Amino acid sequence: MQINFSTARYVLSAHLPRQMPPDRGAEVAFAGRSNVGKSSAINTITNQARLARTSKTPGRTQQINFFSLDGDFHLVDLPGYGFARAPEALRAHWGRFVTDYLLEREALRGLVLPMDIRRPLTGLDESMLSLCREAGLAVHVLLTKADKLGRGRGNDVLYRIRHQLGDDAAVTVQLFSATRKTGVEQARTRIAELLSG
Repeated sequence: MQINFSTARYVLSAHLPRQMPPDRGAEVAFAGRSNVGKSSAINTITNQARLARTSKTPGRTQQINFFSLDGDFHLVDLPGYGFARAPEALRAHWGRFVTDYLLEREALRGLVLPMDIRRPLTGLDESMLSLCREAGLAVHVLLTKADKLGRGRGNDVLYRIRHQLGDDAAVTVQLFSATRKTGVEQARTRIAELLSG
């Protein structure tokens, strides 16, 4: 299925479950540790410089942001996690709202999980993967900031992460760089697959 990601438009920001759009159609959410390049990834994938707000203050976003696409599709920007000096378990850190969104939102088809290629698979990332397994969600990992490493080192990290994740068919991994536009088409293809079910 072809999706024109450039059509993405901001719809609303939800602070409470009742503020979210109707639970229909299909959504792919983006979640990740603060400062891994999540907003930059959204902006690059949609070919829009300021769709998702980037901030010099990691962890600033505290709401769920919805962006419409062609048809009845949405991209969803979740608050970054893990910036607290002494973070608790993922559920406590994010609060029940975001956790319930991941576990109960019927329109949610998958999660894009950006990780800084220099610090992948942190404990909180592992917690997020476990939560997605509990919810039965497919996950696509973006190893962001791949331009910070040479091609050889980047491929070594990609191989290592794939090996660590094992035979979990619900989790896919790729290299990504918003700066050099590395992996943009691959990411778009995978998100389109998730949206189309």
